[in-house]
Amino acid sequence: MKKVVLASLLACATIASGLSTAFAQQPVNLGSAAQGASAPCALPDAEYTAYTNGMNQSNPQAKASGIEAYLTAYPTSACPDIRLSTLEILMATYSGFDAAKTLSAADRVLQLDPTNIQALTYEAYLRKGAADAMTDATAKQAALDAAAGFAQRGLAAPKPASMSAADFKKAQDAAFPIFYSTIGEDALGKKDSATAIDAYKKELAYVPLTETENPKTYLQETYYLALAYYQSTPPDYLDCTYYMSRFVAYAPEPYKSQATPLAKYCYTKYHGAADGYDAVATAAAANLNPPAGLFDSIKPAPTPAEVINNVFATTPDLGSLAPGDMEFILQNGTPDQAAKVWNTVKDKSREFPNVLVVASTPTQVQVALSDDAVQSKTADFTFNLTPPEPIPDLKEHATPAEKAAYKKKEDAAQKLAAQIAAATAPGQTVTLDGTYDSYTPKPIMIMMSDGAVVLPKPDKPAAAAHHTTHTTHTTHSSQQ
Repeated sequence: MKKVVLASLLACATIASGLSTAFAQQPVNLGSAAQGASAPCALPDAEYTAYTNGMNQSNPQAKASGIEAYLTAYPTSACPDIRLSTLEILMATYSGFDAAKTLSAADRVLQLDPTNIQALTYEAYLRKGAADAMTDATAKQAALDAAAGFAQRGLAAPKPASMSAADFKKAQDAAFPIFYSTIGEDALGKKDSATAIDAYKKELAYVPLTETENPKTYLQETYYLALAYYQSTPPDYLDCTYYMSRFVAYAPEPYKSQATPLAKYCYTKYHGAADGYDAVATAAAANLNPPAGLFDSIKPAPTPAEVINNVFATTPDLGSLAPGDMEFILQNGTPDQAAKVWNTVKDKSREFPNVLVVASTPTQVQVALSDDAVQSKTADFTFNLTPPEPIPDLKEHATPAEKAAYKKKEDAAQKLAAQIAAATAPGQTVTLDGTYDSYTPKPIMIMMSDGAVVLPKPDKPAAAAHHTTHTTHTTHSSQQ
């Protein structure tokens, strides 16, 4: 008979790449019971041999195989608690090379111990990772819901009686950022901004400050926190500005350039202008959260009525208004103010370069044109395209030349249609022509008639190299 000490097996977690967590597990101690551990448990020789054969393997795959063989051969043991501790070690062993088997082992651990913080950590982390790889929005959200359920259970998991308070605290310190990140992403996907904000702020508070500035670990969570403030109802523009500016301060390219417009957009949406933004950006780079009083001196933007009255007072030509300003008046002005602005553009044609396509058909293109529309990727202009001129039907007794000309026109029309379809695919930017036709104020949608897609002109072929040979010179001279 061999004796096994069933000591606590919850080891510290190590953070890799800011998100991945691997629990470092050790096999059950052999020998005398240590202070604070459970009393030694005697294993029959055959079971002891099967157990140690698995545990003593240095190769992870061989170790996992040996442990599985032991668990299969001994579904019950002379030592009642050894199966749980063995499954914990199996789970940690699989985590190094097989995510699916890690989850399977975690499921088996939770059948024996529903509040096991190690298993709940693996469940939350691996299920969140699998959800992130999904492309179907419904399936992804369902997977995140499941992962967040394990995370909530992990946050509430009690300390096992056999574990020291210090070991349990280490496990919580490693697991809680993963739990909060999982809950935050799940809530953000459901537009539950309050829950997402709470989760991300708790996650960032749990980790070292330097890690919140590290693009390889937790900086991305600051970006998600800013989005949660932006997606709040109503949007919290100042906190959006602050946390997005903090992300921008430490993000590498191209992410820095991609996120900067939203940081500045949120600031100007609140304040009405860009003055004072640099002070917020400087504070955000130096502090995880806004210092007390930072926002006190930032005045909110004027009311819509004040903005519109100022536009009318300072803009001699209302037809020169930017699309966003025109839309603002059409949405928020008095009927008389809206009419004055609309009448300056009604029935007039205009070209709009590099607008964002939101949706398109062969006869219609919906685009985001104003800053607000671009930020939300919501269409605010609809261009009804002018159909191409029809090609006259080929005569019944057409000559070969007429047939060739018809085929040439047909091929050109198909080529043009394909070019337009490619240029107006959702997500593309395109240049459009159109005539102001009508509008609806809320939600704003400006209808353009006689729409046309302006395709880029093909590059001119490079000029042929000029060879200064005697023959070329002679030809050139003769042409003169």
